[in-house]
Amino acid sequence: MVAKINTGSSMFGALAYNQEKVDNGEAKVLFSNKMLLNEDGHFSIGECMRSFEMQMPVHLSTKKPILHISINPHPEDVLTDQQLSDIAKEYMQKLGYGGQPYLVYKHTDIDRHHIHIVGLRVDESGRPLNDRFEHRRSKQITRELEKKYNLHPAERRERAEHPELKKVDYAAGDVKHQIGNTVKAACYGYRFQSFGEYRALLAAYNVCAEEVKGEVNGRPYQGIVYSATNDKGEKTGNPVKASRIGKSVGYEAVRHRMERSGEAIKNGKLKERTRKIVAAAMRTSHNRQEFERELKRQGIDVVFRRNDSGRIYGITFIDHDSWVVLNGSRLGKEYSANVFNERFSGETKKAHQPDVSISRQEQPDFTPKGDIVSGVASVAGAFGGLFGGASGGDEPKDTASQKRKKKKKRTRRID
Repeated sequence: MVAKINTGSSMFGALAYNQEKVDNGEAKVLFSNKMLLNEDGHFSIGECMRSFEMQMPVHLSTKKPILHISINPHPEDVLTDQQLSDIAKEYMQKLGYGGQPYLVYKHTDIDRHHIHIVGLRVDESGRPLNDRFEHRRSKQITRELEKKYNLHPAERRERAEHPELKKVDYAAGDVKHQIGNTVKAACYGYRFQSFGEYRALLAAYNVCAEEVKGEVNGRPYQGIVYSATNDKGEKTGNPVKASRIGKSVGYEAVRHRMERSGEAIKNGKLKERTRKIVAAAMRTSHNRQEFERELKRQGIDVVFRRNDSGRIYGITFIDHDSWVVLNGSRLGKEYSANVFNERFSGETKKAHQPDVSISRQEQPDFTPKGDIVSGVASVAGAFGGLFGGASGGDEPKDTASQKRKKKKKRTRRID
């Protein structure tokens, strides 16, 4: 069982997220605690808001009085509504929130049914309840509940399947070891179907990946080099060849991971959650910042790739809950780069904008610059070679006018 604790300032945002699931038939209210609501479980966001506001202290000593917790049993644990309700009550009681007003929702939008809890985390005087070592205590509580209800130890399985991803910090030293830990966790924690999607994922953690090919001692060579970047997406330090990290993140391993990921995403219908959330964010957001903020709130980062003129030529979504990385066109033509370029065209023409923006940080251009790495020939296009056929339709192409300009440049005489 895995519990994720989030705190925030917007009660409406937490309620709206869950109510949308209810309205779509993908969730229902299991029960409420110390709430002034109808007993039949049918009520609106307005009623919930009023009930919480009546119990919210006037003066707060924290900017985040709202608690939003998700509790996810192991996929093989099939629990009744009563069992889920009992688990929620015991969890909140042991964590110290048993006497607080809160609502418990059951979500059924994915095969792994799970619960969400929305409530207040402040006492009558507006001070936060004791939250010292909260995450550590939460893990201890979930372990106790697993034993009591004879559940699978999902926390251990999740750590094994999805090792912790950390941003590389060049200043902290031992860069090769940091890069190795990050790329291994990314490659085997997430599913992606193109090298571009893999690069987008790593860029969020201050790593740049580039495909290299050429000849070494007369023999053809294909591989990957990884470099650390700063928060602006600029490379720092020397690149590290995949062979120095291990075969598990080398050229062939990444290629096989892409192939297996494609089958898993298709068979497991792993795009559906991402598509629904992106569609809802498109309906409710008025600008790019709102769009990014709404996606991030639901565990999705978005990468926009732009050319020098500010045109969006690629978009990638990183879903940290479903552990998938998807170019926009994979979700459907209505989520392609051209759609977002038209939607945010007025926002992409501002001066001095970097080539790639991501909600976590600004990231580098995804086209290699022709570096020479340790005797290997110059870097070929990062989307060429074996990786070229799986880009998902969001990679840049030369227009006819650009080709004519290139041809003119080649025929120009210099006296």
